[in-house]
Amino acid sequence: MFVPPSVTPKAFEQLAVIGASKEGKALRVAVEGGGCSGFQYEIKLDDPAADDLVLEGAGEKVVIDEVSQPFLTGAKIDYVEELIGARFVIENPNASSSCGCGVSFSM
Repeated sequence: MFVPPSVTPKAFEQLAVIGASKEGKALRVAVEGGGCSGFQYEIKLDDPAADDLVLEGAGEKVVIDEVSQPFLTGAKIDYVEELIGARFVIENPNASSSCGCGVSFSM
């Protein structure tokens, strides 16, 4: 059963800082084959598509394409600021392992 991902208020706040909605853009979170662990996340600002799952908050949008949705069921999309830099991150309960950079994972 598909459980939509959640998006933290911090992630929506960062999208507002970036000005994504003012540009008509959304944060696209996708899963593709590749990376050092088998699958990798693609996170970018993009135009929403008609068949995307749209998650909204604080006037901002996060979109996920149909193919990526099963890989992200129950995931949490967040924005973190660390000593090494700031970035959007995915906490994915479906991932059995991930690489050190957090961009690729296996199931």
